[in-house]
Amino acid sequence: MTTTAITNIASLVTNDPSLGDGSPLGLILDAAVVIEGDRVVWTGESRKAPATDNAVDAGGRAVIPGFVDSHSHLLFAGDRTEEFNARMSGRPYTAGGIRTTVAATRAATDDALDANVVRYLAEALRQGTTTFETKSGYGLTVEDEARALRIAARHTDEVTYLGAHVVPPDYADDPAGYVDLVTGPMLDACAPYARWVDVFCEKGAFDGDQARAILTAGMAKGLHPRVHANQLTYGPGVQLAVELDAASADHCTHLTAEDVDALAQGNTVATLLPGAEFSTRADWPDARRLLDAGATVALSTDCNPGSSFTSSMPFCIALAVRDMGMTPDEALWSATAGGAAALRRTDIGRIAPGARADLVLLDAPSHVHLAYRPGVPLVQAVRQRGERAL
Repeated sequence: MTTTAITNIASLVTNDPSLGDGSPLGLILDAAVVIEGDRVVWTGESRKAPATDNAVDAGGRAVIPGFVDSHSHLLFAGDRTEEFNARMSGRPYTAGGIRTTVAATRAATDDALDANVVRYLAEALRQGTTTFETKSGYGLTVEDEARALRIAARHTDEVTYLGAHVVPPDYADDPAGYVDLVTGPMLDACAPYARWVDVFCEKGAFDGDQARAILTAGMAKGLHPRVHANQLTYGPGVQLAVELDAASADHCTHLTAEDVDALAQGNTVATLLPGAEFSTRADWPDARRLLDAGATVALSTDCNPGSSFTSSMPFCIALAVRDMGMTPDEALWSATAGGAAALRRTDIGRIAPGARADLVLLDAPSHVHLAYRPGVPLVQAVRQRGERAL
């Protein structure tokens, strides 16, 4: 395999404290990276870079790991422009809006759903996302959930079964029957395409007992749990996630002291999704409280057509710094290494020997510009698995 050195990097974020300045970001100034095949094989000061087959001059720009978007909902059709417009005029967000997308998704062809995924993945890549997770949840029938996951699996290994998004209208009078479907025939059809099982544990969706039944059924099929937890109200989602050793509790907007302690003491990552709060004018998650308690925090887009229609990780970083009490360093770590932790991955979210060569070249001398210059398209180039992708 050929080797390529990227040199003249003003600042390199490795996310490896054993490298560079010893901080969580493992920052190296005037740096270089050597790639062999799809892996990073060397990082260090540019003047010490070994000889390679090829060389790329970064031109004094910053290099960061590719963003890891560990929570998205890309298998859908239609949009909810009218709902958003009405909400911005004063109508509050509730879980019921999901049913609008369900109707459009059920009516869409496989080709239309696949094209939608490709479109939003290309959009995310232009903004530096090199790894993403995505879910079902807008079909809510055995056939529609299975086809959503089958399509998702063409594009990512991080596929999540979310048959338990909401109770669909056809089961409005029989929620227990829908839980039986989700934990029975639907799970059987979906499990072969998924790595994860998820549930929207929330008022208006599924309560704690229902969520436990759904997650444990998925785990019995070999799927790993993650939970939509404590987004709209206080509830049992976070505690259930920690108890079941879920990889991630996502949203974490309304937390008790006991919830924070549980996240700090357990292995479950608190994944914060500021795009949802931005788009619904809801209270911001308190990232500072979680970080100070010692919890691991990830940032993700929650890209979906209802409550967070953004694919931009840089935008979420800017929101987290401005409104959630995070420093620029913490926000970047959470959008890269934090997302990797939320997917229980060690091969992504960092730039260090052995890691997958997913790198983003910023048209700026420092990663701080992601928050310092919000809304500006700073991604100059992207390498994914070592190859130039943008």
